[in-house]
Amino acid sequence: MMDDDEDELRSTPSFRYRWDVFLSFRGEDTRHGFTDRLYRQLTLNGVRTFRDDEELERGEEINPSLGEAIEDSAATIAVISRRYADSRWCLEELARVVDYRKLLLPVFYKVDPSHVRKQKGPFEKDFLKLEDRFGVEEVSRWRRAMEKAGGISGWDSRNW
Repeated sequence: MMDDDEDELRSTPSFRYRWDVFLSFRGEDTRHGFTDRLYRQLTLNGVRTFRDDEELERGEEINPSLGEAIEDSAATIAVISRRYADSRWCLEELARVVDYRKLLLPVFYKVDPSHVRKQKGPFEKDFLKLEDRFGVEEVSRWRRAMEKAGGISGWDSRNW
């Protein structure tokens, strides 16, 4: 015979998040190629995947639903491409993932993970421009998030 606690556990859904995966990516780099294929494969395999289909225009605020989707996701796949750090929105998403302590699964799409970790190569100029525009303090949060992503053993497209 089951007690009330066991009965409650059996009736509780096995998932506690709305989304299994939040996809973070630079639209102009990967939306109509790699990210579309990744999204399609994840959803075909039953992975509840959040992908923002809206392009943010310059000056727009990050959509509050994006923050909610990050918070309501079990993990994030960050497709880090050459122009990822050119987008403050991509960096803000990544920083929120780190802030919320979500599982982060980086895909290094045609970039060197050490460049991501150290913000060198294609990322160096982007971060300097962001510091001029938004200040060192705000950008340091984004730098820490990139450093964390670059330090995770993810998938490197140069090895596929």
